[in-house]
Amino acid sequence: MTIIPVLLTFLGGVLLSGQSSVNGKLSNRIGTLETAFITFMSGSLFLALWLIFFGDGNLLNIAHAPKWQLIAVFFGVGYLFLTILAVPKIGVTAANITAIVGQIGAGFIIDQFGLFGGEVIHFDWSRLVGLIFMLLALVLIFNDNERSKSS
Repeated sequence: MTIIPVLLTFLGGVLLSGQSSVNGKLSNRIGTLETAFITFMSGSLFLALWLIFFGDGNLLNIAHAPKWQLIAVFFGVGYLFLTILAVPKIGVTAANITAIVGQIGAGFIIDQFGLFGGEVIHFDWSRLVGLIFMLLALVLIFNDNERSKSS
């Protein structure tokens, strides 16, 4: 395993936490759907400019992609929308750890069965232990949030 992809993914997580926090605050001012719209529109404009100057593929090949692969856009929209709803109510940390536990659980299922054309990686006891620790972290964070609210 090379360290670069791990560091880049870690940076992505840092950016995602920042986005969650900012979007949570913005949604209080302009609304949840409006915040999701602004996030995707501004992101689309940024990516369009990036694509113009640095793109090296062929965007028109999307017409030849299997149609089921286009459902990924709904996953992204769903994630962003649900995060915008959750952050003002439960906070960034609780929203992120909940999303991560959901991602890990879904990832185990996707890997186990090689869904979406992925490599089969079997669920084993070490993955189960990791999931249990993540669930424990989720419980501890939610309990601490409740304790902080009541004091």
